Amino acid sequence: MFRTDRPPGDPELKRRIQELIAYKGGGYNPDHVEDIIENALKLLTDVEDRGDVRVIQTALRELRYAFRLFAPYAGVRKVTIFGSARTLPSKVEYQQAVDLGRKIVEAGFMVITGAGPGIMQAGNEGAGPEKSFGVNIRLPWEQSANPVIHDDKKLVTFKYFFTRKLIFVRHSDAIVLFPGGFGTMDEGYETLTLMQTGKSQLMPLVLIEKPGGTYWKTWDKNIREHLLRNQLISPDDLHLYHITDDPDQAVSIITRFYRNFHSTRFVKDLFIIRLKHAPSDSAIESMNADFADIIIGEKIKVIEATPEEREDDDVVKLPRIAFEFDRRHYGRLRQLIDVLNGL
Repeated sequence: MFRTDRPPGDPELKRRIQELIAYKGGGYNPDHVEDIIENALKLLTDVEDRGDVRVIQTALRELRYAFRLFAPYAGVRKVTIFGSARTLPSKVEYQQAVDLGRKIVEAGFMVITGAGPGIMQAGNEGAGPEKSFGVNIRLPWEQSANPVIHDDKKLVTFKYFFTRKLIFVRHSDAIVLFPGGFGTMDEGYETLTLMQTGKSQLMPLVLIEKPGGTYWKTWDKNIREHLLRNQLISPDDLHLYHITDDPDQAVSIITRFYRNFHSTRFVKDLFIIRLKHAPSDSAIESMNADFADIIIGEKIKVIEATPEEREDDDVVKLPRIAFEFDRRHYGRLRQLIDVLNGL
């Protein structure tokens, strides 16, 4: 089992690592960098297989580069658009993706795609290269990025799917899926799993059908008839995604989610929801009554920023509410966010 309570280390090693960091001129988060260096040195004795070490080496390089690439745009919300790489420009779904990319940028967002052809190219095309990111993957048959994003500095290419997927989820404020193959399904289930288990921020997950299509309707029917009916998921989990055949409605779902909601985090036992506008006393009373099933201790109340949040200047001034959340029913939590956005 991984231990978070680190035993006392080698004082001399600690001193030398700190000297090395000082030699490089210091920088951001030196305490965490010190820990990374110390763990890297442990590979000399802990991991013999060269291939295993290369996985760690490559993953660290890819993540460092990607985080640096996205950092200048941290203040802009982003929407990931996914779908089949095989969808031709003549298809309705391609034109829908172009339309969505254009309209979501007009709404103030940037667009992230997998940088490939098909739906991904359509999303970049609609958004334009200035408002686009490409998060590419090296594959034997799809090695080059689409022409819209190919020469842009906001393109990063990954060797591993797991690092690529981490970047998608880490930097996305909404995910839109068009019909696609295994990769599209993988992204959809990954997003649902992370939100259902509280391993990522809640965000809109919108599944776009072509007019008259049955791709996502059939998928939804399977979810309800097999997962829900057999009690493999909760009825509230169905609130974690939306299906539509209208790009305008998809944009509306995404923008409405951020009408009042900003972000969430745990501080010890308190679950904090940051907002643009604080709810009234009567609204708080109603929410405590309507969502009593997910409150296990302290009820919903307006609070000031906690000391743990004061390191983030972007959120410290925002209004916020807090309560003791049961950490299980994230579909119900999504409903609470909808209520906050509707106030």
